[in-house]
Parts: sequence; structure tokens; C-alpha cells
Amino acid sequence: MSDTYRAIEQYRFGENFAQATRIVELPVTAPGTGEIRVRNTWCGINGIFDRQLARNMVDYVKIGLPTYVGVEAVGVVEEIGSGVSGFAVGDAVASTRFGNGYREMITAPADNFVAVPKADAECLTLASSGVAAWLGLTLTGELTGGEVLAVSAAAGGLGHLDVQIGKALGAHVIAICGGAKKAALVAELGADRVIDYRVENVGEVLDAEYRDRLDVAIDTVGGEIFDAFVRNIAPRGRCVLSGAASEMEGAPPLVTRPRIGHALYYKGASVRSFMNGLVTEHWPAARHEVFALYRAGKLRPVLDHHGLSGIEQIPELVERLQSGASMGKVALRF
Repeated sequence: MSDTYRAIEQYRFGENFAQATRIVELPVTAPGTGEIRVRNTWCGINGIFDRQLARNMVDYVKIGLPTYVGVEAVGVVEEIGSGVSGFAVGDAVASTRFGNGYREMITAPADNFVAVPKADAECLTLASSGVAAWLGLTLTGELTGGEVLAVSAAAGGLGHLDVQIGKALGAHVIAICGGAKKAALVAELGADRVIDYRVENVGEVLDAEYRDRLDVAIDTVGGEIFDAFVRNIAPRGRCVLSGAASEMEGAPPLVTRPRIGHALYYKGASVRSFMNGLVTEHWPAARHEVFALYRAGKLRPVLDHHGLSGIEQIPELVERLQSGASMGKVALRF
């Protein structure tokens, strides 16, 4: 075994992830009391977060430079420190802690890791994006069977899981995506109505087919999609804001229309924000539900087919995710 491994370090702020980061060699360290050492096999890419962090534009994460980056990883336990129970050498584990993701190895407190069935990309997706999808829909969105659910960016790493979980919970699912391949994917995953925004106007379709009928809408795009969701929210409906990818560049857009309170008040509807890092106490129960759906064949992680591997490819994958070319979860094999 080599006595060093590689990690990505952010050492400055820059316009993009590649400009702000570099690969560094770090020594392999033995785990101390309460720690385990894990060799990561896969990491998940979070392109928008990575870019905004590079620009020092993530309000809820204040970092000192240099710092290690990346959030999601899955791997195999190689060594266990004293005082650790519940893990054995060879176990597959996942971590969703900032700084643990974009590195080939991590020695950290055992509490940073959770056991998963396999150290593969599917389990990585379920333990990270799957948990976020479940909680966004059930905890914040309070989705129940028979309701109408709308999902933006439905072919993405989070959205394709929202579609499937929504169907598993008995919802009528409207999936919004761009392009024929993405539309075919979400239809295959069970969406009842697919809106390809490249050939249909999302607002016009919702106005015509789902006027005041959206019980839950999960939005990671913002802009006109968010406006269309709010305009068509059902009585007592819930619009869940889980990102605003279309509004990340420059200053927030000026809103020159009536405030959303006029669209919500008489319906008793609400706009809510889902931030996965603020509901960590719910993660264990969510993992249980997500993996149960997976074992039952009701949840299939879809992986983006980019053909890249190795830590040096992470900057390219960050750009790929931001470009809109990816479909499914963007993950990298170390």
C-alpha cells in the first residue's frame, strides 16, 4: 500500500472550481481513538455548490483556506481505531460530510460514516441524493398518496429520485426536463406527465392542465419554473424550494410582479425551503426508507454515463454537471 493518497484542496477563491483548487498528496494516517480509515471508491459531484464555494458565495459555509472539498463519498473500511464498535475491516460505508468527498482516502471519526450494502455508485446515490429526495418530499413537502407532484430538473441527480419516490408514495407525477433523452428517461421512471421545456412552455402547460392542482412542487431551478409552480399551487399546496440553478449567476433577478403572498394567501398554500444539512437528525430514518424502496425494486439510481475516472477528472465533471449535459447522478470512480 502506498504511504500517500491524493485529495482536492481549495487554496484560493476563483471564478470556477478548477481555478480555485489543486490536487495535493497527503500521508496515510492510522486512525486514532474513535476513528476509522476508509479508502474511497466513489464520490458524488455537486457542481453548483462547488462552483459557488470556489467563488466564496455559499452563505451557509464559511471556510478558511486552504480546505479540502467534496461532500459525498463511499468506500471500504481499511483500519479501525480503538474504541470503535459497529464497523469491521472490509465494511462498505458512506460519508456525507464536507471535506470527506474529493479524496482517495479519509481518516475520521467513526460517527462520520454510515454502513451501506455496497461501496458502489448506486449506494452512494441513495445515501446522499436519495436521503435528500425523501426528506424534501416527505418532511418538508408532506407528500401523501393521491396528490399531484411537480418536479423540476426531473432527470437530474436529485430529480430522478423525486420522480420515483413520488410514484412509490402514490402521487401523480409531473416531470419537467429538457431534451428527448431526458424526457424518455423520466417517462421510463414512471412520470405521468412529462414536460420537455425545449418543445413545450412549462407555464402554459401547467396553466392549461394543472391549474391550481399542484399539491407539492419540488423546485431546484427557480425563475420562470418557480413562478409557474406558485401560480398553479393547489389549495393548501406546498412549493418546496431546494435550489435555484437558473438564478446563480450575478445578482438575484428583480421581481416586477405581485408578491407571492397574493398567490398563496387565499389558498392557504405555502412556499418552503428544504436544506438537507439542517435536518441531519432525520437522516437515519430516511436512509432506512430509501434503501427499503431500493431493495423492493421501487427505486433505481440512474448514473450519468461520462466515462471518466480518477480524482484528476473531478473539475471536468463539475463543469459537466453545470452544463446541463448530464443525466442522473454524476459520480466518479476513484
